[in-house]
Formats: sequence, structure tokens, C-alpha cells
Amino acid sequence: MPVREQSIQTMSAVRTNLESCILGKEFEITLLLTALLAGGHVLIEDVPGTGKTQLIKAMARSMRGEYRRIQCNPDILPSDITGVSVFHPHEERFVFRPGPVMTNILLADEINRATTKTQSALLEVMEERSVTADGHTYDLPHPFMLCATQNPIDFEGTYMLPEAQLDRFMMKIAMGYPDAATEKAMLQFHTKGQPVDQLQAVTTMDEIAAIQEEIRDVYLSDALSDYLLNIVRRTREHDAVILGASPRASLAFVMAVKAYAFLQERDYVIPDDIKTLATYVLGHRILLRPEARLGSVNTHQVLQQIINQAHVPVSSVG
Repeated sequence: MPVREQSIQTMSAVRTNLESCILGKEFEITLLLTALLAGGHVLIEDVPGTGKTQLIKAMARSMRGEYRRIQCNPDILPSDITGVSVFHPHEERFVFRPGPVMTNILLADEINRATTKTQSALLEVMEERSVTADGHTYDLPHPFMLCATQNPIDFEGTYMLPEAQLDRFMMKIAMGYPDAATEKAMLQFHTKGQPVDQLQAVTTMDEIAAIQEEIRDVYLSDALSDYLLNIVRRTREHDAVILGASPRASLAFVMAVKAYAFLQERDYVIPDDIKTLATYVLGHRILLRPEARLGSVNTHQVLQQIINQAHVPVSSVG
């Protein structure tokens, strides 16, 4: 089915809002919106002060969505995230008090500073979109998206994310430092206060949920499905890789390329969509052999090699 013009205008307005707050990061904003529309979660790995928190907050404000932030640290408990049952003396029963996870956009700041037990509390949240407490299951608001951040430099007092949790993030992206011209513009722009505090909502979470359903109808040809799967399967067979991308990665990859095509105002996927997103969808899911890492090989190089070797379909639309 053709892409609805109203949906295109809605996402264009959201993108404009975000670009007005986070200068010079148009592509990173597109990746974040891609994950949102595909129903996925995002891990943002970068040094402090590059706009990670402001970007997530701006996205939630643009959609009139409920936004919560968790500052992860070693003493945070699973119940601090998911919620806890508290005895109500007047009613003489336990009452569930929801945690910050009961929201539309959840930011887990410095997620790798939480203990492994606390990190595991997010596994059900990320996969099932629900919380189980005292034998009762509570559904999260819809849509729901977890955006987690971590610092790639300071590892003191941190806990590595397990592979099972990394696999539940649709994408891993980095913000990076702005160029000189952009940083100068930021100095002038931020003298009037935080731009995100002045943002006006341009859509609602209900409209975002409707667009998420539209994404499923974006056309992906059989030839391109085979091309995408060929790239995924090659990650499992590469000599430098000890753990390749999972079937969950294949499903996430499909939804991501459909959402990305939609944001390019197309109702069909082309090979370049797959090439563009491969590193961001698959990179954090690949574990290299120790000897490959000692040889200064990284996952980006491995994926580029795989993409260059994979046969690109000549005809992909129709």
C-alpha cells in the first residue's frame, strides 16, 4: 500500500523538532526514529555531553509521550525499575505500585553501571513489553521504547551487558562530537536556555502506534529478503566471528529496513537501506574471536567485508 501523506508529514515534523534541539545529527536522529517506528530499542554508546539525554527527551516531548529517566548505579534494585507490591493496611491487601518502566519512552542512563541482576529485570520489559510481580503480569503502555546509554571509556564500576540483553536492542548508535561550525552554533543557541524545554508536541503516541502498523506494509521483495538473510548468515560463518547474529536479529533487521524506507518516503525497501543499517543492527550482536581482536580487527570491518561479498539483487522492486 502507498505511504500515507499524513504519516510522512507527521514524521517530518517530529524530525524537524529533534533537529532543532540536537544540531548537526540528522542521520543519528533518523536512526533513532527508525528504531521507534520499527518497535525496537536503542543503545546509545558515547562519551558524556554529546546530547544523548536531550535527544531522547526531545523525542518524547515531540510526541506528547510519557517520559521517565532512570539513573543506573550499582545500588539500584530491580524493583526500583519495574515496581513493587506494597501492603495497603486499609484494604488489607498488597497493591502494586508501578515503577518508572510504566511509560512510553524510558531512558536508562549509564545502563552498564547497574548490576547484572538489575539489568536482567529489563529482559522481560524489552521482549514481552510487560512486568511480572507477585505472579501478576502488567502490560506496559503502547508504544514503549527503551533507550539506554553507556560510556565507552569509563569502565570502572561497570558491568558488561550480557549477550542476551544486547540482542534485544534493535540498534546501537553513537552521537559523536559535532563539527566546529555546529558547536559554535550550539554556543549561541543554548544561551537562551535548553531548546528541548521550548519544544511543542507535533503528534501523539497514538499516531505513532498507527504509523508503526503502517510500517508492516512496506514492501520487501523476496530477492531483498534473501539478500538480507545472506548478510545475517554470513556473520555466523565468518572466520573472525565466534558468535554471529541471531534469528531475532534477522527479524529486527527486516522491521528496521522497512521503517528506514518509510522515513525516506518510500513504501518499498531498496538494497541501500539494508547496506546502511547493517552495521547499526548487527554490529553489537557479533562477538569476535580473541585472535581477531588481537589482530586489530573490529566488527565494523567484518561487516563491511560481508556486505562487499554479498551478492546485491539487480531487481528488488515490483
